[in-house]
Amino acid sequence: MYHIAVSWDVQPERVKEFIAAALKDGREAGAAEEGTLRFELIADPENQNRFYLNEAYADEAAFDAHAAGEFFKEFFAEVGPYSEISWLFKGTTVTE
Repeated sequence: MYHIAVSWDVQPERVKEFIAAALKDGREAGAAEEGTLRFELIADPENQNRFYLNEAYADEAAFDAHAAGEFFKEFFAEVGPYSEISWLFKGTTVTE
């Protein structure tokens, strides 16, 4: 399984919009993309303007397909002007 985690710092006046856009992206990707396994939006308990996305995909190719897809592009186009992303990690589950 392939995992990614990112943090987003969002302008305070746009937090509700960000939450709606992130949840929409997760719902639509989960319903339409076979390799999208998990999409979690997590609020930072110490910073009300910071959110984390914890996502899991069948494999790296499934993530690449998601990143090339319409839901991903729409999400970034919408939230890009009022938020800043930091990639925390990308990687494959170790089983042995």
